[in-house]
Amino acid sequence: MYYPDELIEEIRARNDIADVISGYVRLQKKGSSYFGLCPFHNEKTPSFSVSRQKQMYYCFGCGAGGNVYTFLMEYENFSFTEAVKFLADRAGVELPEAEYSKEAKQKADLRASLLEVNKTAARYYYAQLRSERGARAYAYLKDRRLTDDTVKAFGLGYSNVFSDDLYKYLRSQGYTEELIRQAGLVNTDEKNGVYDKFWNRVIFPIMDVNSRVIGFGGRVMGDGKPKYLNSPETPIFDKSRNLYGLNRARTSRKPYLLLCEGYMDVISLHQAGFTNAVASLGTALTPGHASLIRRYASEVYLTYDSDDAGTRAALRAVPILREAGISAKVVRMDPYKDPDEFIRNLGPEEYEKRIQSARNGFMFGLEMLEKEYDMASPEGKTAFFREAARRLTVFEDELERNNYIEAVASAYRASPDSLRKLVAKTAVSAGMARPTERPRRSGERKKPREDGALTAQKALLTWMIEDERLYDKISSYIHPEDFTEGIYRKVAELLYGQRREGELNPARILNYFTEEEEHREAASLFNTKIQKLRTKQEEEQALREIVLQVKAHSIDGRTMSLDPADMAGLQRLMEEKRKLEQLRTLHISIDHG
Repeated sequence: MYYPDELIEEIRARNDIADVISGYVRLQKKGSSYFGLCPFHNEKTPSFSVSRQKQMYYCFGCGAGGNVYTFLMEYENFSFTEAVKFLADRAGVELPEAEYSKEAKQKADLRASLLEVNKTAARYYYAQLRSERGARAYAYLKDRRLTDDTVKAFGLGYSNVFSDDLYKYLRSQGYTEELIRQAGLVNTDEKNGVYDKFWNRVIFPIMDVNSRVIGFGGRVMGDGKPKYLNSPETPIFDKSRNLYGLNRARTSRKPYLLLCEGYMDVISLHQAGFTNAVASLGTALTPGHASLIRRYASEVYLTYDSDDAGTRAALRAVPILREAGISAKVVRMDPYKDPDEFIRNLGPEEYEKRIQSARNGFMFGLEMLEKEYDMASPEGKTAFFREAARRLTVFEDELERNNYIEAVASAYRASPDSLRKLVAKTAVSAGMARPTERPRRSGERKKPREDGALTAQKALLTWMIEDERLYDKISSYIHPEDFTEGIYRKVAELLYGQRREGELNPARILNYFTEEEEHREAASLFNTKIQKLRTKQEEEQALREIVLQVKAHSIDGRTMSLDPADMAGLQRLMEEKRKLEQLRTLHISIDHG
């Protein structure tokens, strides 16, 4: 749904950021800003600041920052449109009716109806657990040492032994048979007619990140098969893109997630204080899961079952997580089968020790690989190193690859240089790009220079926001087109446009971005950490160097992409290079008066 820019800004302006965030974080006024404990990472000293003047927040600890829309997108996992609707409702602003095609409206209505019928079913199951019929299931949960508060927090329920009770109840509430079937709550066959999919089972409601019931898992009471049963795929339930417990784990202050295999593992860990535990829904970890995890954590501790199947699942998960940019460690449960059993026998303190001693995912894989070779024989050990070298080629970053080569060489008493050569040879024979074996010449160091240039661009944008008086000085030399990255340039264009109109409203600039990742990246551009320098002269020198770096990178980029036949373009670049040389001797003054 598209809303006009003016309406987006009106809604933002009518929701003071300090008032909204104080509903989630306890804030205390210090000077012109408010401070509190960051809700996005674990900290003991408040580093989370909220500025009423800028209508922006920023954490000096983890770097989270943005406007009131960003906060809700981060904290509540709202889409931009959901954040707009939430704040519009809070401010009493009436939004225009969404204009859907007939097909889109039918799809939206079906999703809403499925969420509603699932919510009603979850309440019914919860009531059944507390009734006489649910006594056996309730006793089972108590035997698993779950408290009433935990049962309530996870909405656990029971489907009784009568196989059409839920169906009859939902029909009595006005839901159609077709809707109940589309929600995956009933099955139909010629012999039994319509009957409940779940019966005589402890019920685990499955919720999305916004705590809406999207499906169910059921654990049979007795020896029936299958032991665990999950809802089928529906328009609102995709088990390859949802994680059990994520609706609760996402608000944990831990910087990592614990990834389990089962519902009870997650619930037991949460009850024991490990509120960052999640589990996949009866399926192996997928790239969709990894993409979802990446929104909340950059590190995962795999706490799978300790049997062979659990070990294989962990080994499959590590490269999937790495591909998504997530580092993985493996927590071992020996001598117990899973986290639930471990916690019940040894307690939270011992489990925390296992987390602290978790193995690096890649190194754990090599430990398992080692068992397949006769490491006492030269042939076996050589074959092991060849496979290890093949695995090391997955690290594209030279520094990371070298660090792992050194770690492997140290762990298995090999020469780092020999292993490095073997990795290079393996990459070539596999048709991959040859890993670099020596430092590049200064003229070839393209990537580090690019990273430094982007950092300088971010610093310059932050500086122009932090000190309004610097805009006139900087804009004389740097223009929006000098910002080379797409989102950097768009932010610069919006900022420069505001200043031409005599305005400076960074919170409004962020309204332009509606995709979540873009929104977060744009917010970071106004919150780059700038080192506080002692003297005015040091500040002026630092600013001049940043301006020079941004301008030089801009000219180099345009030179590389210039058509050799474009003589006019070449003359313009030569003029810019001449001005750049003049800039090197120019004094940029910073007036703090």
